[in-house]
Amino acid sequence: MKNEVDFTGLEQLSKNASELSGEHSVQMGELMDPKFISNCSQYSNLDELFNASGFKIESNEDFEAIPDEKWESFIQENTTYESWQEMQEAAGVEYARNMLLKGLK
Repeated sequence: MKNEVDFTGLEQLSKNASELSGEHSVQMGELMDPKFISNCSQYSNLDELFNASGFKIESNEDFEAIPDEKWESFIQENTTYESWQEMQEAAGVEYARNMLLKGLK
């Protein structure tokens, strides 16, 4: 009887890593999915977080018009993060991990 090794998981991991290589554009709602938002705040998704901010955020221009110090203050008071930059970086790490492990048990 010969021993067989199942490389399915390794092959999937390699495939996922290849798909992650290079530059990618990811929508904010995909990057900060409901699981991420609910783990770091009292809100269930990014729209709820944005709505709770009191700022009108319907476009990139709306978001960019928010004074940085007011947005930073909102993030500090309403999430587990000390800054918007820190929150974005954590979301990126979580997104990459999820994509890397996609399809694995």
